[in-house]
Amino acid sequence: MTLSRPVMATLFGVIAAFVVLTPLIWLINTRDWGILLMLLAPVVIYALIHAGRRLAEWAQPPPPEPPEER
Repeated sequence: MTLSRPVMATLFGVIAAFVVLTPLIWLINTRDWGILLMLLAPVVIYALIHAGRRLAEWAQPPPPEPPEER
């Protein structure tokens, strides 16, 4: 069974977001010093957005160039 690129990109994106954000949210919520991690949160979100855009580019590559005419 093979998965299409858009499905794989979506799965990778969701898994990456879950793996990155769950510990960050847990630390912010449970530790006294976790409030300092809120300064890091925008950078983490930006990185996840950038990774999502790269996955989207990978999932839908540009169409091939037309052959050259002689």
